[in-house]
Amino acid sequence: MSNKGSESIWDQFHGPNMGYVEEQYEQFLEDPDLVDPSLKDIFREYGAPEWISPGGTTQPGEAQELSDGDVQKISATMKLVEAIRRHGHLEANIYPVGRKKDRYSPLVDPKTYGLSDEDLRSIPARWVWKNAPSNVNNALDVVKTLKLRYAGKISFEFYHVHDDQEREWLQQNVETGNFNVTLNPDEKKELLQNIAEVEGFEQFLGKTFVGQKRFSIEGLDVMVPMLNRLVHEANNDSVEHVLMGMAHRGRLNVLAHVLGKPYDLIFSEFHSSPDKELIPSEGSTGINYGWTGDVKYHFGADRDIKGKDEKSTHVTLAHNPSHLEFVNPIVEGYTRAAQDDRTHSGYAEPDLNKAFTISIHGDAAFIGEGVVAETLNLSRLRGYHTGGTIHIIANNLVGFTTNNTDGRSTTYASDLAKGFEIPVVHVNADDPEACLTAVNLVYEYRKKFHKDILIDLVGYRRYGHNEMDEPRSTQPFLYQNIDEHDSALHVYAQSLVEEGVISEEEFNQLKKDVSKKFKSIYESMKEDEQDEPEEAEVPEALTNGLEEIETAVPLETLEELNENLLKRPEGFNVFKKLERILKKRAKGFEEGKIDWSLGEALAFATILKDGTPIRITGQDTERGTFAHRHAVLHDVETEDTYSPFHDLAGVHASFDVYNSPLSEVGVLGFEYGYSVQSPETLVFWEAQFGDFANTGQVILDQFIAAGRAKWGQKSNMVLLLPHGYEGQGPEHSSARLERFLQLSAENNFTVANVTSSAQFFHLLRRQAAIGGKDSARPLVVMTPKSLLRNPRVAAAPSEFTEGKFNPVVEQKNLGTKKTKVKRVVLGSGKIMVDLDEALDERKGEDFDWLHVLRVEQIYPFPAEQIKDILARYKNAEEIVWVQEEPRNAGSWDFVKEELQTLVKDSQTVKYIGRPRRSAPSVGEPNIHKAEQSKIINQTLKLSKGGDSQ
Repeated sequence: MSNKGSESIWDQFHGPNMGYVEEQYEQFLEDPDLVDPSLKDIFREYGAPEWISPGGTTQPGEAQELSDGDVQKISATMKLVEAIRRHGHLEANIYPVGRKKDRYSPLVDPKTYGLSDEDLRSIPARWVWKNAPSNVNNALDVVKTLKLRYAGKISFEFYHVHDDQEREWLQQNVETGNFNVTLNPDEKKELLQNIAEVEGFEQFLGKTFVGQKRFSIEGLDVMVPMLNRLVHEANNDSVEHVLMGMAHRGRLNVLAHVLGKPYDLIFSEFHSSPDKELIPSEGSTGINYGWTGDVKYHFGADRDIKGKDEKSTHVTLAHNPSHLEFVNPIVEGYTRAAQDDRTHSGYAEPDLNKAFTISIHGDAAFIGEGVVAETLNLSRLRGYHTGGTIHIIANNLVGFTTNNTDGRSTTYASDLAKGFEIPVVHVNADDPEACLTAVNLVYEYRKKFHKDILIDLVGYRRYGHNEMDEPRSTQPFLYQNIDEHDSALHVYAQSLVEEGVISEEEFNQLKKDVSKKFKSIYESMKEDEQDEPEEAEVPEALTNGLEEIETAVPLETLEELNENLLKRPEGFNVFKKLERILKKRAKGFEEGKIDWSLGEALAFATILKDGTPIRITGQDTERGTFAHRHAVLHDVETEDTYSPFHDLAGVHASFDVYNSPLSEVGVLGFEYGYSVQSPETLVFWEAQFGDFANTGQVILDQFIAAGRAKWGQKSNMVLLLPHGYEGQGPEHSSARLERFLQLSAENNFTVANVTSSAQFFHLLRRQAAIGGKDSARPLVVMTPKSLLRNPRVAAAPSEFTEGKFNPVVEQKNLGTKKTKVKRVVLGSGKIMVDLDEALDERKGEDFDWLHVLRVEQIYPFPAEQIKDILARYKNAEEIVWVQEEPRNAGSWDFVKEELQTLVKDSQTVKYIGRPRRSAPSVGEPNIHKAEQSKIINQTLKLSKGGDSQ
């Protein structure tokens, strides 16, 4: 090769560029195709750079070495590049409106690092970006390219993710643009059509049903095509279930355009005429609700979506009340239930590719509601892991009337997620293609890493919190900005006009066609005159009792299961003290005394043998708060674990038992969701102490107590709530029985306070028997603490092999002389065992005047049984309700009205118990004992006035 004229070629390279050219020449000698085409031509024509000796070494004395200044510039450039990756989001164009629309951050400004454009041009790209694309030649190109990736209308935060593989995958795919959406003209038109229908639907509702609440999606319109793309990707991957949860904003539009709820059905729900009913057209798909119903923007729906090859994906949008984020754990429970294989013994095995969750959050609620953090904390725990949730924050920039400066202490609404190492994608809701890019990335991330990921979809709320609200009084600047801002439809349409994809005329015609479609559907609907709307009725199966369910189990089956429960792997070393406790269970049948723990174990084992899977979780549930269960054994030498319930002969149903995190609302919601999605599974949630259920009150009130009536949502889950006055103070005595009784109506659940192991056994087996049936309803059990080991709670084997659950149990050896009985005492739970003990201590005394009934099931109240028993004691003068709870707590306020309907005019209904109190109990043990003794004495002595006050 000739070096003729080389002097003019090589003179243009100096400083750091000389080193870069040397590097490129070495690659050229190995393989010319590895080198940039422009340099390849130079090397072919002129050979080696002139400062390199013929032997391939750099000639001494030339300016090939980097100066200190060059090194500092390269170092500063590397810091700038890293800052763009970490902090580019601070300057990203993700806000369509508002004061943050045009942001600047010194962290990504070259001037902050003492760099000029000339400095950046002098540095080869590969020195600061190892995998720079071929068209990126120098550091200035690097800065511009990375700013497009990290500080455009889509930006990213993932440096809080500790796993190197995840972080590198995210960085590579963000910087290469692997998941960037590139649509052809037809696809762009289809996307525009989708957004036009979203906007057109909202505008039609607004004009047709003026002043009615709809919580419109306007300002976040692109969320609908985003959800549709996620569902489409799921269907392509043969995902069986997509489970979604969201609050109000945009729900009607999602129901219409993602769940396929017919427009006419939605229109009919808006009709407000008191004497007319708007009837959907014939053939419109109906959706089943409960008998009380709910407002239209609380309802969910579900549908099957089929792809080109007829593969079906079931999409569910969960019902959700106004308590916003509380649906989050419930939908996670749906998803885990949809993933789990429960057809074999042992733990259920989840298939994480079978189902996934999409949770849509409000920006103010995501950071403000504690249930969000509780649910995020479940995401990587073995008992609750669902293989990654795709979170979308529907970011309105305001919560009701509260600005984010008053609503959070963080830069972004999404910052809470960073504590759980969840990557965050911020995207401008005015750029539909960037939003679909975000969807592509998060879907693939979830699929690869089975971890949560979040899209912060930054838009706005075109109207107030609801359509009857005026936001300009509280956010004047923001809403002036919104008023002047084109909708996402018009912004995208204008970009397509500029690209030549459509014309202005075509766009105008598109809007007219969409408007005409909605008008035509509405006008085709009928109005029927109505005299009075009919009230829906409670399903007959719920009004019927459960007394006919047989729950006895043959003795040989129980003995065989008990033997199985005592087995463990060879060489498994159980804690010695525990070994002694477990050996006592072996003698239960011999001694004729089956205590609470063994009764519970036999209930679980027989339910499993019947083919019903069991899932039980709660704080310390594996062992049991009071060390009675021991469902999971620990080897004291190896720390291996083993559950006897996993090796029962002839069992083909899973047994899941997990210690939950220190959470009530999140875990309770998860278990409720699991029970709804898997009605054939008997799901338990156990509180560490009963009053800890207080923290889950929203789940109890809005979902468990009322979900069937509002939405037709069935569950037969079991709540185990330790309850009983043991002198342990106000926070460890009461499961707030009164709250459950206050919520009781329409047989919405069963509330029980049982006092024998056999009763508990039959109660649980009865509950398992109604799973998945129309008669299903949740069960709330006030479970014991000290009674777990009280011999008076133990039952004979015959009580397990015969009979069934009895809502009312009569005290033995009392009430035999019917004409002499003057007082009939009724009560529930531990106080009745205390009375039994006191009666035993007074065996010589005359109690012919007394009869005692244990009300084991308080709701539904067993009125007929009690009525029949009272009819035998015609000379009874007083019917006394006794309880250990204060008068304004416990069962008294509920049962007094029931009892009044059962007594004769000559009989009085009285109360014995603690007086009304603000706290459930005293904290001083000695005072507790004195109070408890006073209640017993007043109940058993023939005294005037049974009021402890």
